[in-house]
Amino acid sequence: MNNTTVNRDMHYLQLLSTSFPTIALAATEIINLEAILNLPKGTEHFLADLHGESQAFQHVLKNASGNIRRKVSELFKGDIRETERRELCTLIYYPEEKLELIKAAEEDIDDWYHITIHRLVSVCRDVSSKYTRSKVRKSLPEEFSYIIEELLHERTDDIDKAAYVNVIVDTIISTGRADDFIVALCNVIQRLAIDQLHILGDIFDRGPGAHIILDTLRQYHSWDIQWGNHDMLWMGAAAGNDACICNVLRLSLRYANLATIEDGYGINLVPLATFAMETYKDDPCEEFIPKLLKGNELDEKTIRLTAQMHKAISIIQFKMESQIYKRRPSWKMDDRCMLEYIDYKRAICRIGDMEYEMKSCHFPTVDPSDPNKLTPEEELLMQRLHHSFRVSEKLRKHIKMLLSHGCMYSICNQNLLFHASCPLNSDGSLKKVELYDGECFSGMELMHNIGMLVRAAFNTDTDKEMRQYARDFFLYLWCGPDSPLFDKSKMATFERYFLIDKETYKEEKGYYFLLRDSEAICDRILDAFGVVGPNRHIINGHVPVHASKGENPIKANGKLMVIDGGFSEAYHHETGIAGYTLVYHSRGFQLVQHEPFMNVRDAIQRGQDIKSTTQLVELSAHRMLVADTDKGTELRKQIDDLRQLLYAYRHGILKEKTRM
Repeated sequence: MNNTTVNRDMHYLQLLSTSFPTIALAATEIINLEAILNLPKGTEHFLADLHGESQAFQHVLKNASGNIRRKVSELFKGDIRETERRELCTLIYYPEEKLELIKAAEEDIDDWYHITIHRLVSVCRDVSSKYTRSKVRKSLPEEFSYIIEELLHERTDDIDKAAYVNVIVDTIISTGRADDFIVALCNVIQRLAIDQLHILGDIFDRGPGAHIILDTLRQYHSWDIQWGNHDMLWMGAAAGNDACICNVLRLSLRYANLATIEDGYGINLVPLATFAMETYKDDPCEEFIPKLLKGNELDEKTIRLTAQMHKAISIIQFKMESQIYKRRPSWKMDDRCMLEYIDYKRAICRIGDMEYEMKSCHFPTVDPSDPNKLTPEEELLMQRLHHSFRVSEKLRKHIKMLLSHGCMYSICNQNLLFHASCPLNSDGSLKKVELYDGECFSGMELMHNIGMLVRAAFNTDTDKEMRQYARDFFLYLWCGPDSPLFDKSKMATFERYFLIDKETYKEEKGYYFLLRDSEAICDRILDAFGVVGPNRHIINGHVPVHASKGENPIKANGKLMVIDGGFSEAYHHETGIAGYTLVYHSRGFQLVQHEPFMNVRDAIQRGQDIKSTTQLVELSAHRMLVADTDKGTELRKQIDDLRQLLYAYRHGILKEKTRM
């Protein structure tokens, strides 16, 4: 360190000195940061493709993907029975509800309180052991912060402190605060069990609780998201893309799942229902009968109405999409203007040189001479639906959360995270994709510029023409061939609804999906994104892993982890499981494979948990510390800056400041 270095950074050091105005304060901070570098690495959890399954998602957060159950077993195995350990876990997951059941059945509640509080303190001490006291303190509820800190750092096996600890617990009980204290302690355990939550896209669609998941995340201490194609669809709808609005409604109606639409965001579907009943009153709409998931039982009349609404919005969707494809010729998606390729008299659809028979050909709102034009009634309906999406305050808040916590990709601790794909050429090189006005990008630049384009759709200071393009581009991100969120030849929605020949349903996957088993290809992608280190990985979701058929989520000799295991009930029959959690702790990677979560009631009353199996993916040769992480790199830079500040103070370059 020399005067030249210090002088060059003088402006920054002057700013730094406002936070650390004396040698003592700067030195204390260096000591603190050096100590933090030697703590164990915090536990990261990776989840993908939640698809509205809010109960299962919340339970996974509460049990930390089985980590809390494992810690309880390690702490109390041999000391208490397995049934008691299960009861303790259920209490940690659902403290308010479990307390009510216990108080109704327990004869000596004060004795139960005393035993349980000591056990909960032991669990809390274990999950907090890898954090600084300062970080633990920040996670504590204000009303019990002092008491919990005292209990965490004093032990009953210390003879000198045993009476002190026992009196604290006795007083909590005698003052009638035991329930509140237990609830607070359980919430602290849940919070400290997961240091950072990564969601690799697709919070929305299929399941009924996407809005509940986002409400949960709104209160969560530390999370990020790499946007998925279904998230992008909802973001497009919120930005005012009418084709995205139609797709959002179509998917909700396909699974007869209107809870998120109506209850979550207050979208008024009465105009759609009225239009559909009148327009398709004589149409059986057989292709549009909804797929009913378990527990979603509807009467015949409701199924009929849902099918009519489903068809009505689908036809409008095909029209709205085609209008955008015509407006954006650079996308080269004219071949997806499917209503133009129908011979309405013969009930035949032409695709290329082939003709295909249609299941039905009843299109009362389609003018064969101008098939992409909305009828006046459809125009009015779309105006109302557009307004409903645009004025939903809760939807606007949730999209703002996705923008503030999310991006197209992230690099964290030598792991490259994205939802679906990095577009490739046939030889495995990164594919250049045109975004706007002839500009082409690949790899990291492509992801970054897509992120900027997404945000441009919501920025009022964006040029009007650019903002309109950004709004349209949400549709390309949803179903464009070179979209990193889709990366297939086509989205065969029309074909699945209307054509008999199932060969037309095939969606050819992009080269990323064909080549991703190659370690060399994964290394090429990691190099392009600047991910370095001996234990670097790509982690993504999007395509369900068919575990029941023996497919392995670990690919490319461990370089790639695909963690979409079918969280959504709609995928359970395909995957044979109910999702994965990838856990990255100080010892390495573990993949937790979940079986279906039944319901919260059984979890509380019977102590039923998500059954899971854990697969060791990669163990580290040494226990990883904060020093081995991105946070460690950041802290070392801060330490270097503080040492320069100390040098400046001690050599008279800067004067210490005495606080008044």
